[in-house]
Amino acid sequence: MHKVLIIGAGCSGFTTAKRLQDEGLAFDWFEMSDRIGGNWAFANPNGRSAAYASLHIDTSKWRLQFEDFPCPSDWPDFPHHSLIAAYFNAYVDHFGLRPLVQFNAEVTRVWQEGADWFATVKRGGETSRHGPYSHVAICNGHHWAPNIPEIPGTFTGAEFHARDYRTPFDPIDMRGKTIVVVGLGNTAVDIASELGQRSLGTRLIVSARRGVWVLPKYLNGKPMDKTPLPPWVPMWLKRRLGAMAVRRAVGNMEDYGLPTPDHQPLEAHPTVSSEFLLRCGNGDIEVKPILTHKDGDHLLFADGSRERVDALIYATGYRLSFPFLAHEDAPVTNNHLPLFKRMVQADPRLHGLWFMGLAQPLPTLVNFAEQQSKLFAASLAGRYALPSPAEMAQTLTADEALHKGHYYASQRHTIQVDFDLYCHDLNAEIERGSQRALRRAA
Repeated sequence: MHKVLIIGAGCSGFTTAKRLQDEGLAFDWFEMSDRIGGNWAFANPNGRSAAYASLHIDTSKWRLQFEDFPCPSDWPDFPHHSLIAAYFNAYVDHFGLRPLVQFNAEVTRVWQEGADWFATVKRGGETSRHGPYSHVAICNGHHWAPNIPEIPGTFTGAEFHARDYRTPFDPIDMRGKTIVVVGLGNTAVDIASELGQRSLGTRLIVSARRGVWVLPKYLNGKPMDKTPLPPWVPMWLKRRLGAMAVRRAVGNMEDYGLPTPDHQPLEAHPTVSSEFLLRCGNGDIEVKPILTHKDGDHLLFADGSRERVDALIYATGYRLSFPFLAHEDAPVTNNHLPLFKRMVQADPRLHGLWFMGLAQPLPTLVNFAEQQSKLFAASLAGRYALPSPAEMAQTLTADEALHKGHYYASQRHTIQVDFDLYCHDLNAEIERGSQRALRRAA
């Protein structure tokens, strides 16, 4: 008999719980906060939500919706975070999941004894031991542990990571200030576009290590991601057609005052914004090269320029972090954890640990674990068998080359996957695993 430990009640946690409930599988489910939603629960009391007040998701509603619980038909194409949070809560209540999650319960340690897994859980000032479990579903997310670059010197102004940004007035009042935003990813361009509004009286500088391609949300009046190419279309052709569409839609980045990208469109995780290029073109946003030194209330840049600055915001991404696991159980190196089908390690000793939603899928992460849970549940139910460790390692290497081999080398691209291709391959792997299970049972 299997009993599963589920850690976290964001979209990966509650879709996994729903699948296990459908299979009639037993589980304990812990969430450190007092609510579901994870990163999309604005002002989450656990302090790990990076949502800011103006945040709209960059994935269209057509691609983020759950297959067994569609988005409301009256939603806008790119919903606000409040709609996403309400949708998550509606899902949890619709499928009767809320009574199953134990809130305000932080899993502080997970370890193995023999073939079984155990956990300590902290509630208030008390810690208790739980288990044994045959499997652990790790759904703690990967957008909560800030990655902050090491820059020489000391800055005397306000300095914080984008995870702590909420509004132009929180965590500090930024009206009339000179602000530097470090980064050119999605969060960076969102925050820069908001703080660069002339009505705030700010001077907004973006510091970029390298150039990127900024994609529009709409193409020919429709969300760019609404109608994907079929998964059987070769990846190289998808990228070529996509690159042509991007170039036609936005032209050259230099024309907006941005640095020239050192890669082709879609050879990096996309930065998507329909506002940022306009603000650059309007002169509301300045772009400078990488920040090289902090000197009191001044910042120095790679072009030799020096600016007096009031606030420094790092929109520089996040680190993979599993504080409840020993390093040997989740050996993250250079922000990378090798996983078969982005779910489980090849080492047989660790086949009880399953990482749900630990990917950067294009176009969406919201319904990613919903798809992964099909393989996980089939494995628990005995309908699926993993390949040999050697075959898992070989497949893992091939999959990583397929999904991220065309991206430039960066910690930003360690867990990239193409959603549609991944799901196509996942279904094929479930079928292969079912045949393995039948052979082993014979």
